[in-house]
Amino acid sequence: MRLHDFPYSPNCKKVRAVAYELDIPLDCVTVNLFDGARAPEFLAKNPNGRVPVLEDGDFVLWESTAIMRYLARGSALLPADPRRAADMDRWIAWQLAHLGPAMSKVARERIVKALRGHGEPDLARIAEGTAEFHAATAVLEASLADDGYLAGPLSLADFALAPHYDLAGACQLDLTPYPRVTSWLTRVCARPSMQRAIHYDTQARP
Repeated sequence: MRLHDFPYSPNCKKVRAVAYELDIPLDCVTVNLFDGARAPEFLAKNPNGRVPVLEDGDFVLWESTAIMRYLARGSALLPADPRRAADMDRWIAWQLAHLGPAMSKVARERIVKALRGHGEPDLARIAEGTAEFHAATAVLEASLADDGYLAGPLSLADFALAPHYDLAGACQLDLTPYPRVTSWLTRVCARPSMQRAIHYDTQARP
């Protein structure tokens, strides 16, 4: 299978982490989001011009959640119990609806603008995203147990959220007020699959 991705993207990290956790070989092809994602040959694979995109033979799949589910089919990362499965889906949907948009506002101003030379960060936009991040993270903090994972056993939900929270430091978003979130993130990020996905950008690749 071939994965078109961008090393620093949390949506790509979550897909790589699931593949590594399940020992699924991936041929990773880096797409430069600043220009390559708009190339006609890439738009033919994903008309949205975004990564990740998975190719499995003649099957082309985009959207990180769909890719994670495709890779995890038949594995323990998809709970058989319907309530645990629903809990997993709840947190994946929560990341897409709440955590992701909040962090994207801050990341764009503090990281992307600097990388692209697009001027000074918009402090009002940062404040807005930061407030949304803390409101969302307070919800997660109140929902977590002192140990374990988001939906009981390790599941796709943990891989969906952890790469985003791993970027909190780079976005200058403080996790200190959230000890349970911090403990959960430490557990997930200690897994070899997550370490490999997080540090993929520093590894030698063809």
